[in-house]
This record gives sequence, C-alpha cells and structure tokens, in this order.
Amino acid sequence: MRPASTHNIPILLTSSVVAHDKGVRLQDPSERARLAMESVQQWRTIAPHSPLVLCDGSGFDFQPMLATLLSSGPVECLYFQNNVELVQLHGRGYGEGEIVRHAIEHSSLIQSAGSFAKCTSKLWVDNFSACMQQWNGRLLMKGVFDHVFSPHKATTLAYIDTRFYAMDVRTYRRHFLCAHEAIRAQNGYGLEESFRDVFLNEQLQGCLMSPPPVISGVGGGTGAYYKNTPLRQFKEKWRYQLVKRDSLFRSLFA
Repeated sequence: MRPASTHNIPILLTSSVVAHDKGVRLQDPSERARLAMESVQQWRTIAPHSPLVLCDGSGFDFQPMLATLLSSGPVECLYFQNNVELVQLHGRGYGEGEIVRHAIEHSSLIQSAGSFAKCTSKLWVDNFSACMQQWNGRLLMKGVFDHVFSPHKATTLAYIDTRFYAMDVRTYRRHFLCAHEAIRAQNGYGLEESFRDVFLNEQLQGCLMSPPPVISGVGGGTGAYYKNTPLRQFKEKWRYQLVKRDSLFRSLFA
C-alpha cells in the first residue's frame, strides 16, 4: 500500500508555555508563547496546507492567539496539565512524552490521518519536504552517531533526536508510547536515549531519514536561536553519508 500524501500528515507541535522543568533557561511564559507562535508562522510557510496540532502540557489555550493568524490549513488546539511532579523529577522529556500521548488520544486531526510529524514547539524544519520525501507510512527519525570521523573508535548510535520525527499512530503506540517513563534524568538517561534503546531493541530498520533535518528556532533549554551555518549543515550531511556507507548501519536508513 502506498503511504498517504505528506500534505495530509498533521504536524504536532508540543508545547509547555509554563516551564515545569526549572532547569531550562527560557522560563518567561509570555516569551515561550510568543516563540511557539513564531514556530506556527514558520510552519505555515514551510508546509502551508498541512494540518497543525498545537498541544500544550501546561494548560495554556493557544486558540485566541491562533484566531488572529491567517491559515491555509486546518489548525487544532489542545491543552491539559502535565504531571508537574514527574516533569520536575525527570525533566522536559518526560513532559513531552505525556504531551504526545495526550495528542494522539485527543486530536481528531491525528486520529483521522493515522499519523503525525512531531516537532518541539519554538522549532521548525527548514527542509521538511526533503525529509518527508522518504516517508514510508510508518516511521522516520534522525539518528545521532558518535565517532563518525574518528579512525580509532567504532561508530555508534548515540541517541535519537526527538525534536523532530514522523510516525504513524500504531507504531508510536506499539514502540514509543511509554518511552518517557524509562527516563532517569539523575543518571543522564533522557528521552533521546530511551528512544535509541527502543529503536535498537525492537530492531527497527529502514526509518532513519536522510538528508538529516535542518532544525531552526529557539531551544527551550538554552533560550537561544540555533546557528545553522552552511559549514555545520555540510558537516552534518557528510556525517550521515559516511554512516550510510557503513555496512553495519546501511539497513537502518530509509
């Protein structure tokens, strides 16, 4: 069966206007809301007809702000309250897992499409169309590899970049629905490492996206805009090309 058109895949933006994780630098709720809206506007330029689902885990309703924007595609707002105690204990990755779970259970757009492309709010993917050209109807993710340029150390999959990925709901429910519950922030084991271990333990293949996504916007942890210089983008693409040529990892890529 041929996968559905990527134009029909809702883009899920995960938000927490109130930062329950007090370790992040960007704490001002008004600035966090403003940057989330900047992300919405960028996504409307990148994928003007794609449905958008903005889901906030701190009880913030974006609907009044979104009503002022001209939109060419459907937009859905969801909000609820994360488990604040567990987010403070395990970090924002735990909250993000709760937000995605809430979205796939309550979003009519995601339920109708059966799949979604998730991006952390305040961010967007400049080369979204290029990344989604390899959409297989199941799963696309970015793997981050260590020691790619080192001649003396073996290349390893360090973690899965959870800022952006695309997945069908069945795959998420089967493999990643409870990934955030394995986070142990005090041991340096976050959502990215949990996704990596699910990915490896379940032997998921043919789903690492190439080219890698060019992610722009403001990181909530740093409060600063990413610096996607041409040199950095070239190095990232070259890193991926080297990993794809390695027989140990070739089957992982879409």
